[in-house]
Amino acid sequence: MLRLIAFLRAINVGGHNVTMGELRGLFENLALKEVETFIASGNVIFASRSKDIRALEQKIETQLLRSLGYEVRAFLRTVPEVAAVARYKPFDEAQLSSGAALNVAFMADPLSAAAAKSVLALKTDIDDFHVHGREVYWLCQTKQSDSKFSNARFEKLLDARATWRNVNTVVRLAAKYASLE
Repeated sequence: MLRLIAFLRAINVGGHNVTMGELRGLFENLALKEVETFIASGNVIFASRSKDIRALEQKIETQLLRSLGYEVRAFLRTVPEVAAVARYKPFDEAQLSSGAALNVAFMADPLSAAAAKSVLALKTDIDDFHVHGREVYWLCQTKQSDSKFSNARFEKLLDARATWRNVNTVVRLAAKYASLE
């Protein structure tokens, strides 16, 4: 069995409220095993016999669309991949210690060189970005509400979907599930 973490886009934001019990049930209806949720922002941990991650993402997205009535994107990572994201240092210690928030975007595919350059061009005095594989890191120097950056702007720039998590959530997920691998 492969243990995976689904980072879901559009769960408990923008008026789309789903209980974690309902979300667990939707995953269990797909014959996924050992289903758990982690905080109410669309993080679902589960085990699957399938090794075809893309097909599994599509299966989850189809189930959520049918059951919830709106598009929910699923970005799956293995527990070791989440641990690698949690360990990765996209900025030096001085930058990290002066920042107010570090977030990571999970995407389906790595960015092209041109797309990565576009993301890095979003840098301001408040916001800094780093691209690494299928993740983009955003370091905000002040309250995020003071930034002009948004996921809507990010997705429009790239013509791609993403979901963001505070890096502390990713670190907590990695710590909780690393011992199970």
